[in-house]
Amino acid sequence: MRHSKNRALGGVRRVDTKYTQFVAKEEMFLLDFIMKSLAGVSKTKAKSILSYGGVLVEKEPVTKYNFLVKPGMIVEISKHPGGNQRGFDYTPFFDIVYEDADVIVVNKAEEVLSMGVGHNSLNMKDLLDRYFVDSRQNCTAHVVHRLDARTTGLMMYAKSIEAQQLLTADWQKTIIDRRYVAVVEGEMDQNQGSVKSWLKDTDRFKIISSRTDNGGKWAWTDWRLLEKANGLSLIELHLHTGRKNQIRAHMSVIHHPILGDYKYGAKIDEAKRMCLHAYKLAFYQPYTHEPLHFETPFPAYFTQFFK
Repeated sequence: MRHSKNRALGGVRRVDTKYTQFVAKEEMFLLDFIMKSLAGVSKTKAKSILSYGGVLVEKEPVTKYNFLVKPGMIVEISKHPGGNQRGFDYTPFFDIVYEDADVIVVNKAEEVLSMGVGHNSLNMKDLLDRYFVDSRQNCTAHVVHRLDARTTGLMMYAKSIEAQQLLTADWQKTIIDRRYVAVVEGEMDQNQGSVKSWLKDTDRFKIISSRTDNGGKWAWTDWRLLEKANGLSLIELHLHTGRKNQIRAHMSVIHHPILGDYKYGAKIDEAKRMCLHAYKLAFYQPYTHEPLHFETPFPAYFTQFFK
C-alpha cells in the first residue's frame, strides 16, 4: 500500500481526489506531522501546503504550523491545495508592520521566499497578492528588495509598478537605514569593525568575495558587537550596500559565519535555523518623500545561546 511506511505516525483512513486522511497516533506540531506523513516532503513545501489551505484538522482548515496535533485527531492533507479557503491565517508567514496606498512593510517569517520560484513555492509576493484580494484592494505586490528564505525580518513591497520604479530608481537615496541582528560563530575580538570587498555571483549559486575587483559589485558592511559567550557572538550589522548574500559572504570572509549558515562555512550544528534577522528598515515614501522608520524585535531564540 502506498502509505504503509507512514503507519508508525498515523494510519491512513482514505484517499480521495484532493485530500489524504491520516489519524494522528502521537502528539506533534502540525508542520512536523505533514513532513512525516508525506514521506519527507521539504519544510518549504509543507509550509506552502499550509499557506494555501491544504490542511484540515477535524474538518476545519488550519494554517498555523505550530498547531499541536494530538493522538486521535483526523488530519486531511492535500499535496496540491488551491482555491479560496475560509479562515485563512497569514500570521505564520508574515505580520503587517505598515501599509499605505503605495507600499506595505511586513515582518517575514523563516522559510518564506521573497518571490515565487517554481510551482507552488511559499513566497511573500503570492501571499500579499492573496491578502490584497481578501482585503478588496485593487493592486498586486511588486518586489523592491529581497531577503533569503531563511532570513527573517522587515521587507517592503510596492503596490504598483510605478511605485516600485520610484523606490528602486536610486536605491541609495531611497534607503535611509537597513540593519540586521545575527548570531555568528566565534567570539569577536573587537567591539566593532567593517568588511569591504567585491562580491561576485558564481554558477554554484554562492557569492565569492575578493579584496580586489573580481568583476563583481562593491559591498560594504559594518558590524557592532552586542554580546559574546560560549563561542558565539551576537552582533548588529549595518548595510551600506545591498548585494546578494552580502552579510553571509562578509561574515564568512572574517571567519565568523552566521550560525546555521552551512553554505557559507558554519560548522556548529546546534542551530535550528540560520540566525539572521532584518530588524530595522527606514526609507523615503515614494510619493510624499516622508521618512518612514520601522523596527522589529529579533527572535528570542537568538539570545538563548548567551544565557
